[in-house]
Amino acid sequence: MWLPGVLVAASTAVLAGTVHALVPSLPLLTVAVVLGIVAGNVPVARPALTGVLAPGLSLAASRFMRLGIVLLGLKLSLVDIASLGWVSILSTVAIVLLTFLGTLWLGRRIGLTGHQPLLIATGFSVCGASAIGAVGGVVRAKDEETATPIALVTLCGTLAIAVLPLLWHPLGLTDLQFGHWVGAGVHDVGQVVATAQVAGTAALGVAVVVKLTRVLMLAPLVAVVGLRERRLDALRQQGAPATDAPTRRTPIMPLFVAGFLVAVLVRTVAPLPDAVLVAADTVQTYLLAAALFGLGAAVNLRSLARTGGRALTVGLLSWTLIAALALAAVQLS
Repeated sequence: MWLPGVLVAASTAVLAGTVHALVPSLPLLTVAVVLGIVAGNVPVARPALTGVLAPGLSLAASRFMRLGIVLLGLKLSLVDIASLGWVSILSTVAIVLLTFLGTLWLGRRIGLTGHQPLLIATGFSVCGASAIGAVGGVVRAKDEETATPIALVTLCGTLAIAVLPLLWHPLGLTDLQFGHWVGAGVHDVGQVVATAQVAGTAALGVAVVVKLTRVLMLAPLVAVVGLRERRLDALRQQGAPATDAPTRRTPIMPLFVAGFLVAVLVRTVAPLPDAVLVAADTVQTYLLAAALFGLGAAVNLRSLARTGGRALTVGLLSWTLIAALALAAVQLS
């Protein structure tokens, strides 16, 4: 029965929204992840989380995440992205690709196993926990595999909120340059807003558009990962015994990513009323908050402390890499 877990995830999303309303500097989605991690590591709560609540939390972590990613597309207008200019667009794409490939190489070099290198690379280069959830769905990663990457991207994104504003003036950045740096180098959209708002509305506007340009990279990345998984599935089937049962092939582009692209096109070509956009943004935020609570509840801090040292090293190095690449792009433009 999935209803109890869904109700708990939804209630916690509302609680995260209340905390954000009281302390606006705390991004709502970050609060939701942290609440999930806390709940998942309170001994008295573990039996419920792994028992009666487990089906609903798993449903929230997967289905709500996908619906939230579809609605995320309504935040992106290709017109706004084009207004950045080709230099900024190409530099942002380059930052995403270099961070992704660099983090993937680091993860494998340091010895991370399974899907962890891919998921960490995706989260740090594209759009944080949302990207991890999207790619995790394509590669059929278990909740336990996504737990560490989500914990790392939450930790480093929270560090960015505190650290980047301290470096703003010492680095000699203008308000707009700071906004561009934040948009190109911070992970989740909420973390970008919390970091860039200290430099004013103009910097915040640039940061959000640059960040959403990175979000748009989610679609081609998922397509490439989907193609790779199809090839791996074909190789596995070649060595498997013959069977009459139909085999499930990994889609090149999952339905929710296609929905995300449709939402982007709708936002670009259709003059949607502000009320519709605000409502969609609110629903999207709370869907992702409920999903991230479910994913955060799968984080086992004791296990992470024993085995997560290498993953933490990869996360911190990736965070440093994307911040350095973004800063170089800003200073050269």
